[in-house]
Amino acid sequence: MTMPGKPKLFVTRKLTQDVEDRIAAAYEAVFNEDDHIMSPAELVEKAQGCDGMLVTATEKNDASLIGALPGSVRIIATFSVGYDHIDVPAAEARGIAVTNTPDVLTDATADVALLLLLGAARGADWGERMVRDATWTSWAPTYPLGHDVTGRKLGILGMGRIGQAVAKRARGFNMQIHYHKRSRLPAELEQGAVFHDTLEGMLGQSEFLSINCASTPETRGLINAETIAMMPDGAVLVNTARGDIVDDDALIAAVESGKLAAAGLDVFAGEPAIDERYRSLKNTFLLPHIGSATLGTRSAMGMRAVDNLDAFFAGQTPGDLVTAG
Repeated sequence: MTMPGKPKLFVTRKLTQDVEDRIAAAYEAVFNEDDHIMSPAELVEKAQGCDGMLVTATEKNDASLIGALPGSVRIIATFSVGYDHIDVPAAEARGIAVTNTPDVLTDATADVALLLLLGAARGADWGERMVRDATWTSWAPTYPLGHDVTGRKLGILGMGRIGQAVAKRARGFNMQIHYHKRSRLPAELEQGAVFHDTLEGMLGQSEFLSINCASTPETRGLINAETIAMMPDGAVLVNTARGDIVDDDALIAAVESGKLAAAGLDVFAGEPAIDERYRSLKNTFLLPHIGSATLGTRSAMGMRAVDNLDAFFAGQTPGDLVTAG
C-alpha cells in the first residue's frame, strides 16, 4: 500500500535492487517488471498520472514523445551521463526538468576504454578465439602479432571527466597524451598532456585515438573518411562515447584496408542492431555497451538519479539539472 502524498514515478527499465527498493519506499512507483524496451505509445500510456519519469538511453524521448506526455509529468531523470536521447528544448518548452548522472561512471567507463585499447592492439578477440576454437596449434615467432601500446601517442577526443580518467590510466603505459576539446584545460588537469586547438592537429599525432566526447550535432559523424585519413597509418581507434560519432562505412573501410590497424568499440550507431559487417570484421575488439556495467557503478547511477528526483520533489534544484533552471 502506498502512502498518500508520494509522488508517482514511472521507471522505464529494471534497475539494481537497492535502487528499486529506495524508489519503492519514497514513491508510488510504476516499474517495468520484465525489463522490456517499451514503444513510444507504451511509454506515454505508462506515464499517465505520473509526476516524473526515470528513463534510460534505450528510450528515445524525442519531441513527439515529450509532446504526448501527460501534463502531470514534471521531471525526466535519465540513468546516464549523456542525454542525447532526450529532446531537451522540447522538455523545456513543456516545463519539464531533465537531469542526468555525471561523475559516477567515470572510472568504470575509462577502465573499458583501456580494455578496448589493449584488446584491439594486442588482438585479444582473435587470440581468445584461437584458444576456444582449437586453432592454436603451436607457438611461433611471427604469428600472431599485435601492436605495441607502451610509449605510443594517444589522442583523446573530448577531455572531460572520462577523457581525463583515460589519460590517467594511459600514463601507466607511458603513453604520450594529446587531446582536443573546445577549450584548454588548466595545467593541473592537463598533467602534461598536449592541447590541440584543432581536431586535425591532434589526429595527426594519434597513433591511438580514444573517443570520449558527447554526441552533439557537431560531433555526429565527426570521425569519417576525411578525418580518419588524417591519422597515422596503422593507428588504433577506440570508442566508449556514442556510436553515431563514428561513420561506420569509413571505419570499416579503414580497418579492412589497413589504414587502421585495429578498432575497439563499446558503442555503435543503432545498437543493438549494429552494422552487420562488424560481426565478421577482423582486427576488432567489440563489446556490448558495457562501459558503466559494474554492479557498483550501475547502483551509483540509479542512486544519483533518485537524488535528483528527491531534490526536485522537495522543491530544490537538482544537482544535475541540464534544463534551464
